[in-house]
Amino acid sequence: MIRVLLVDDHPVVRSGVAALLSGADTIEVIGSAATGEEALRLVDELSPDVVLCDLRLGEGLDGVGVTEAVRRRPRPPAVLILTTYDNDSDI
Repeated sequence: MIRVLLVDDHPVVRSGVAALLSGADTIEVIGSAATGEEALRLVDELSPDVVLCDLRLGEGLDGVGVTEAVRRRPRPPAVLILTTYDNDSDI
């Protein structure tokens, strides 16, 4: 199983992505976070294989900050950024 942590500040997006991923036999959504800070806490607690993270998370740590912090962990999970932004500067 691929253990996934979802990170998005919109509850509807988190639940929609979780529902979409639940149809896959090899993916398990093990948690979700609404903020970057919550995401980092859950990465340490849950040890996901993949963090699926929105680029922009409202106040506080954004997806870039989450990625940088997660990748500094001794055994970091993969991070996949999910965004609707298509500006080169954002990407």
